Amino acid sequence: MSDALPRVLLTGFDPFGGESLNPSWEAVRRLDGEVVRGHRLVAEQLPTCFGDSLRRLRAALARIKPELVVCVGQAGGRSRVSLERVAINVDDARIADNAGRQPVDRPVVRGAPAAYLSTLPIKAQLAALQKAGLPAEISQTAGTFVCNHVFYGLMHALRERPQIRGGFVHIPFLPEQAVAHPGAPSLALDTIVASLRLIVDTALTTRRDKRVSAGATH
Repeated sequence: MSDALPRVLLTGFDPFGGESLNPSWEAVRRLDGEVVRGHRLVAEQLPTCFGDSLRRLRAALARIKPELVVCVGQAGGRSRVSLERVAINVDDARIADNAGRQPVDRPVVRGAPAAYLSTLPIKAQLAALQKAGLPAEISQTAGTFVCNHVFYGLMHALRERPQIRGGFVHIPFLPEQAVAHPGAPSLALDTIVASLRLIVDTALTTRRDKRVSAGATH
C-alpha cells in the first residue's frame, strides 16, 4: 500500500496444537486494507513460537510504524471476545509451540518488570461491544503461552513509545473448530471480525478510558 494514511497493526497467529486454522489470523486478514477513522488496517501473521513471534512482531513495528497495535490470539474454551488487561513476564508452556519449544518458568524478557498493563481503552471497548450486542468481557489473564509472550513483548517494545497504544484480544474457536471439541463454545467469523473492527474504532476515538467496574473475584 502506498497511501499516506496512518496505520493500525493487527496481528494473528498461525494454527497450533493440531488445529488446521487459527481464528485470530482468519479474522485479522479479513480486515487487512480496511480504513477505520482514517487509519489503514494492516494484518500480519505471527508464528506460534516463543522468540520467533517477537522477532516477527518487532520487524512489523519497524516496517509499518503503526499508531495503534491490536494483537489477537485463539483461546479455545472461551465464549466471548476477551479484552486482556495484563501481560506477565512468564513463559510457562503446557504444550510445545510450533517449533517444539516448551519453556517452563522463564521470563519473557529477563530483568524486565513483572507485568505490563494494556494501553487500550478496554472498559470503553467493552461498553461499545456490549452496546452493539457482541459477546465480550475483560480478562485478567492472557495465560502463559505464546499469546501472553507476544502481549508482554509488545508492551515491552512500546514502553518508550507512549504515543503508540497497544494490547491483546483473545477470541473463541470458530464453529468449524468446535466440532472437534465437543462442548467448546465458538463464535462465527463475521461476529469476531465485527468485534475487532469496533475494538479498533473505539481505540481510535477514545483517549480516556471509562472508569467502571470490570473486575474479578477469582
